[in-house]
Amino acid sequence: LIFARPGPDEDEQTNKKGVCIKKRSKVPGVMITQYVEELPEGKSTPDFLRKPIALTIQEGKLAVFKARVSGDPKPEVSWRRAKGDITDIEKFQNKFDETTGEYTLEIAKVSGEESDTYKCYAVNEYGKAICTATLNIIEVGFKKKKAMEELDIATTNPAEFRKMLRKSKCVDKPEKEQKDGEVDEKFWEILMSAERKDYERICAEYGVKDLRVILKKLGEKKQEREEEQAKDGVMIPFEDEMDLKHSLKTVGKKLVFSIKDLNPEDAGLYQVDVEEVNLFSTDFKPPKVDFIVKIQEVKAKEREDAVFECVLSHPMSKIKWTHKNNPLEDGEKYNITVSEDKLIHRLLVKDCLQLDKGIYGAVVGINSCSAWLIVQADTDPGAGGKKKARKTTQAGGSGIDLEKLAQEQHDKLQKEKEERMEAIKKRKEEAESIVEEPPSTDSVAVNTKQEQEPVLEKPKAVKQETSKKAKESGKIESSGDEKTKVEKLDDRPKPKPTPKVPEKVEVEDIEPIADDGDRRKRPPAAALPDTDIDPGVQFICGLSDVNAIKGETAELVCKLSREDCEGAWFKDGVKISPEDGLNISKDGSCHKLVINNCQEDHSGKYRFEADGRKTEAMINIKDPPRFDPDDLARFSQPIIVKVGQSATFKLPFVGCEPMKIQWYREGEELLNDTNTKIEMSSNQSRLLLSRCQRKETGEIKIKLKNEHGTIEALSQLVVLDKPTAPQGPVEIAESSATCIDIKWRPPKDDGGSPIKNYIMERQQVGRNTWKKIGEIPGVSSYRDTDVDHGRKYCYRIRALTEEGISDMMETDDITAGTLAFPGPPAPPKVVSAFNDCINLTWVVPANTGGSRILGYHLEKRKKGSNLWSSVNPVDEPITEKKYAVKDVVVGMEYEFRVAAINISGLGEASNPSEFVVARDPKKRPGKVEDLKLTDTSYTNLSLAWSKPRVEPGVQDEPKGYFVEIRQADCLEWSRCNSTPIILTAFTVKGLKAMAMYWVRVISTNEGGEGVPTDLDNYVTAMPPPVRPRFTDNKMKSFLVVKAGNSVRITINFVASPQPDVVWLKDSVPMTKRLTISNSDGSSQMLIPSSERSDSGIYSILVKNLVGQETFSVEVRVTDDPKPPGPVELEEKVPGTVTIIWESSPDEKRDDHLHYTISKLDSSKHTWSVVADRLFNNNYTVCNILPGREYHFRVYAKNDMGMSAPSESATWGTERRREKFVLNIPEHKNCDLRTAPAFIVPLKQHTAPKGYECYMSCAVKGNPKPRITWYRNNISLNTNTNYYINNICGVCSMLILRVGPKDMGEYSVTAENALGRAECSTNLTVRG
Repeated sequence: LIFARPGPDEDEQTNKKGVCIKKRSKVPGVMITQYVEELPEGKSTPDFLRKPIALTIQEGKLAVFKARVSGDPKPEVSWRRAKGDITDIEKFQNKFDETTGEYTLEIAKVSGEESDTYKCYAVNEYGKAICTATLNIIEVGFKKKKAMEELDIATTNPAEFRKMLRKSKCVDKPEKEQKDGEVDEKFWEILMSAERKDYERICAEYGVKDLRVILKKLGEKKQEREEEQAKDGVMIPFEDEMDLKHSLKTVGKKLVFSIKDLNPEDAGLYQVDVEEVNLFSTDFKPPKVDFIVKIQEVKAKEREDAVFECVLSHPMSKIKWTHKNNPLEDGEKYNITVSEDKLIHRLLVKDCLQLDKGIYGAVVGINSCSAWLIVQADTDPGAGGKKKARKTTQAGGSGIDLEKLAQEQHDKLQKEKEERMEAIKKRKEEAESIVEEPPSTDSVAVNTKQEQEPVLEKPKAVKQETSKKAKESGKIESSGDEKTKVEKLDDRPKPKPTPKVPEKVEVEDIEPIADDGDRRKRPPAAALPDTDIDPGVQFICGLSDVNAIKGETAELVCKLSREDCEGAWFKDGVKISPEDGLNISKDGSCHKLVINNCQEDHSGKYRFEADGRKTEAMINIKDPPRFDPDDLARFSQPIIVKVGQSATFKLPFVGCEPMKIQWYREGEELLNDTNTKIEMSSNQSRLLLSRCQRKETGEIKIKLKNEHGTIEALSQLVVLDKPTAPQGPVEIAESSATCIDIKWRPPKDDGGSPIKNYIMERQQVGRNTWKKIGEIPGVSSYRDTDVDHGRKYCYRIRALTEEGISDMMETDDITAGTLAFPGPPAPPKVVSAFNDCINLTWVVPANTGGSRILGYHLEKRKKGSNLWSSVNPVDEPITEKKYAVKDVVVGMEYEFRVAAINISGLGEASNPSEFVVARDPKKRPGKVEDLKLTDTSYTNLSLAWSKPRVEPGVQDEPKGYFVEIRQADCLEWSRCNSTPIILTAFTVKGLKAMAMYWVRVISTNEGGEGVPTDLDNYVTAMPPPVRPRFTDNKMKSFLVVKAGNSVRITINFVASPQPDVVWLKDSVPMTKRLTISNSDGSSQMLIPSSERSDSGIYSILVKNLVGQETFSVEVRVTDDPKPPGPVELEEKVPGTVTIIWESSPDEKRDDHLHYTISKLDSSKHTWSVVADRLFNNNYTVCNILPGREYHFRVYAKNDMGMSAPSESATWGTERRREKFVLNIPEHKNCDLRTAPAFIVPLKQHTAPKGYECYMSCAVKGNPKPRITWYRNNISLNTNTNYYINNICGVCSMLILRVGPKDMGEYSVTAENALGRAECSTNLTVRG
């Protein structure tokens, strides 16, 4: 940036070429001068993207001008002012923000001397751009020095004094004389401030008759007079309705500008223009909002709800919630709520599923926080897919009381506001107590109107005062002489007048009142010490909208800044009082309106006014469906009935109509049918379920819905029935010579009643009778000791409940006392190993052999040996499922196996365990070293590393390695190899292309896993950079295509990262009718239907970060050539013929078109090519012999082929010989055609039922006759049940299985052009 005052010839020195072209900018108020006649390609003159705006601020404040420029090359920006310079660095500071591209001029502690017009210059070698902005300073208080200087000038210079006297006599300008047809301006002033119903009366008073024209012009006048707001130089639309984003309202003589739902992007420079006068400017910055409590991780089970909560430092009506960076909206899936104080924000995720898990975020301004939602799968096997009752899982593991924390923050903010209000009040009292000393007699007249103007904060108001106020101030006596002086000096010129403002207009501090949805008015910002304005009564807490239920209580509360202020309540613009049945109370500064029994007529807009301030809110009376608590408690009790009985559910309700009533059973809606009846009335609903079955047991739900809300109630239906049969298979716990011990599973459905007993019966196999054992307690096992060795038994089991006896379950045959050895257990597991002991454990075998396990036998074997040795004697079994083997040698490697022992004896041994070394436990290995990435692709990445160091007693040698990865947006590590790898290199496969991954390697041994070693940076799944290269070596560089056919050019290439592919035609971007398809490693250009205009050179440019490559293909689109025109022959030289022809119509469109001439000699009778590739329209053929006839053909040829010929006339005369005539006798042909005739007719057939029948006959005829078979005059040729053949005149038909339906008359017809023959027979079926 350059800060300097321009010299007289600066502009001339800048423009070295002497060219000066004025241009218009897109931004109003910017002047552009171009120094060159034609700009080079890609270059441009400077221009303003955003120009500085005019400012009107209070003295002592910081003035900031901002601008953004464009141009190539980059312009140099400088600032200047019309009067004076800006070389004082302490006063004028320039800044440039590279991130936003903004050039800034800051003027610190502005005073009246800096009030001026400022210019911003943007200059480069091709031109310059200039724009201006004015700075108006509102001076605060009486400036004695300046007034004295002006008075001295007036007294010493009589001419100046006369000007002041002249000005003092100036009164309101006389009204212009009205021409015929014009309307007085006062008429428009009155009409714009009047109501619509008074328009006719006002027009009649002023003699205006055409009301329609007046109304149209009135709209234009209102639009011209409308106040305007601007933020950062951009117009802001506003209305007088508080529901919009920006609103402007008039309160008394003040204008209040409100911004609803304040966001960080609302920050900026605001200014107010009234009647084209820049009245006020201010830089607005909203308070910085941060998170006091951030959202925390939530764990929820499937089908449950989850809640995220956070607490803000300042009230906000709305924040942004996200899931996986996608914004969330309030709806059926998500419920977003805010507390009354706007500090606590909640997000409810309803009915959690696996799809809902992931990262959820809360964003407010530039701050954000995030947390995980972990959805745990439902492991309840009895759920059966049924939806469970809703249960909300909330964050808050730290035990923070959010309500208490939010209340403390609200109290803190409230206290800060009260302190600011007290500071304002205190400064006001101090300002009033300061009284300036009266000036001397010579300078009494200097106490002007400017001293009487109020001292403003930013400013708080700009107001015109009358001389009457000057008298009442008490600083100037009201004597005649002094009054004259005051009037004269009031109207004399001032050093720097403030902008003119319409009378009786005040603009309140433009600092926006944050309208956050509850119409709450914020107190103004703290005033400066020099303020004179009383802030008046402020609303500390405004009214909030209330939704009340009909018949319940509704309450509106607001709080003022003073306790001694009274107010009034209004409903829909009408004042209300306690006589209207409302409870109106006042407690200190709190004003309250209570409606005890809300009815529909209480709905409406309520307003509270106090001292010119007001706050509004809506009361909405709703009548949603509701249940009486006693009725709901009775409905919630389960209904228990027996099978076949009826169940009735009834529930009264209240609520406005129309009401939608729905009944559900286990989530499925019930409708009227044979067994279901639904009755409805205005105040209750009844559900009747007849002939209930056991399967109908479940949840019964009623759902009511009207325009005001929805409500649900739940109950249970229990249908009792007898239990189902016990479940098998039966498990034989023991089968010995003395007892049989069996177990089974209880019934799948107990019928709604608990199992009391089981009824047992037994049958010895081989006998017909069943022995009743009796009832046993409700335990699903039985031990039968009354058995004989070697015999087989069968059992019947039934379940008994209060509802009856179940069906029986019969067991298989069970033998008492047979030898059944146990099966092998699982291989033993090594718990720990030491120098002198190895600890093992194992589990019971799945097959116990039908009897109890008495113990175990353990064996060991050294590595490399085939001999197993017993650890314990066979007659001393190990009774526990663990054992400590102490007979080991240090450093030796062992494996173990175990066998179970039952009553029958020793069973089969298990598989061997893993080898274990008898030594003390190893230490964990250290971290791997030199972990590096060796190769990457879109799906794989390769790693290499070095072994960790071995330090005895600290870290031992690793046995293998694990490789783990995780995506950048995921918190969980996934292991790439399930078993440790021995090599120090590994390739991870199955990655997502262009995804980012974190990678680590963990060493492991018998002592455990070591510390992971991570790569320093994340890895992107993409191959190493590769310069684009075409892979097809046989690519064609020239293509010929017939017009109308498609053109398809496919180019294969290799490049990394994925390159940008650009197709050009004749070095120009291609049209939209061409289709480009790009994929990994290839690109295709397609013209669906080519035209001749598509001919040209097509180029492909493949470019990425590493480099670029290009390839061109010439495409020629043509068509079969049209033949040349007529051919003429001339003889210019004897023995030669000159051939002349007209051009082919395609010659002008095809520069490759040429001609070929062929000749036919009467002596040779063959065509021969005389000339080829002729590009003109004539040719001379030599060696033309007399006595011969010649014919010539001219062809047009191009890249597609040859056209049809254009033939010439015959050239020359052929010598003709006499013809030899041969008389040949006439030959008569023999006619061999005959009509059809049967040589061998059909025979009579009699066939047994179920056997096959074969019919045949022989027929002759020429031409070959057409054969058709009939049964009872119905054609059989198309019937697939009959196999029909005709070979050399032998016609046959085969019926595979003859039945009664096949009986009848069969006939065959033979037809040709000469006649028709027929033969028939009968088929008889026996049996």
